[in-house]
Amino acid sequence: MAALTLSPNLATWAIAALATLGVIVRPFSWPEAIWAVAGALALVLLGLMPAGTAWEGVLKGTDVYLFLVGMMLMSEVARKEGLFDWLAGIAVRTAKGSATRLFTLVYLVGTVVTVFLSNDACAVVLTPAVYAATRAAKVENPLPYLFICAFIANAASFVLPISNPANLVVFAEHMPPLTRWLALFGLPSLLAIGTTYLVLRLTQNGTLKQQSVATDVEATALSRTGIVAGLGIVATGAVLIGASALGRDLGLPTFVAGLATTLIVLALRRGSGAVEVVKDVSWSVLPLVAGLFVLVEALEKTGVLAMIADALKQAATAAPTETAWGAGALIAIACNLVNNLPAGLIAGAAVQAAHVPEKVAGAVLIGVDLGPNLSVTGSLATILWLTAIRREGQDVSFWSFLKLGLVVMPPALALALAGLLLV
Repeated sequence: MAALTLSPNLATWAIAALATLGVIVRPFSWPEAIWAVAGALALVLLGLMPAGTAWEGVLKGTDVYLFLVGMMLMSEVARKEGLFDWLAGIAVRTAKGSATRLFTLVYLVGTVVTVFLSNDACAVVLTPAVYAATRAAKVENPLPYLFICAFIANAASFVLPISNPANLVVFAEHMPPLTRWLALFGLPSLLAIGTTYLVLRLTQNGTLKQQSVATDVEATALSRTGIVAGLGIVATGAVLIGASALGRDLGLPTFVAGLATTLIVLALRRGSGAVEVVKDVSWSVLPLVAGLFVLVEALEKTGVLAMIADALKQAATAAPTETAWGAGALIAIACNLVNNLPAGLIAGAAVQAAHVPEKVAGAVLIGVDLGPNLSVTGSLATILWLTAIRREGQDVSFWSFLKLGLVVMPPALALALAGLLLV
């Protein structure tokens, strides 16, 4: 009887593992979404998960879908209205012909965008702007600058609660006040951001030294619709901070802001370009996220969550400091095996169920946020970044990113966790 009870669980775990592997490896170069959706459908068709339960899993991602659609609409409108090209010209002129100065400038801007607009926004909004800057600067190899968008999106994602939607999941109703949050994560964030910059700069230094940056970039005026797109992005940042302070979900405010910005721009253009905006948004991200939510729902039904919560509670009671180190490291690795969206959902639910000490929860959050810098499929932000650079004719393989991530992520994670435990 035990074997009969266990076999559906084993089948569920196997399908979830294969679907995740498909997202990571992308056999036949098929999009990541196909593998996530195929895994979700297999669970339903094989009778391992009722269709109603799968639909419940899809609906749990509603806030994420709204957030992504709002950000993608704003990004697409800003790109088409020349906002990114205009910003690129400013960045290149500020760099004054220095490849390393341009690198540092992009890193600083990426940090600000991540902190106040979230890591996903950094991937969606900043990446096309950085590519435009490298094109304006006539840079031969834009990858060192594009890598910044991927790595800073995760490294700076726990400066504020809104810097990563996963932060709201891990703490849920036990979210610390902003002053306590800054006291808890201020030092770890500085260490993560600084270490990531130093290691990334060292690894890219050889390429940067071989590149020249043009200085003859003409200043162009920003169009009226471009100004509206820029104001929309700034207003969205303010809305997100306000929503976070009130403890509200971030998806609906972001969607409303993004849709409003898009409609205003299209109205100013008298409807011109509406089809192009809708067509060029990366809609495939939505079924990918939905598939991942269904896989998480299936894993929860097998009792994985209860087992993790029980083990976490026992360990935190016996040795809280060691548990913080171990939990942070384990969840950081797990994010790269299953993506930090499902890993964060499971870890957040386990943290709430286990009622662990604040620093153990903080270590889990750092692992969820920073761990994905190891691989290209570690976080939704990095997948969005990969989608963005592919649109510009660039690509980075899983193994190429992993080789860089193995150098960049571990020291940043170790120092961030050490900083948390020193507070």
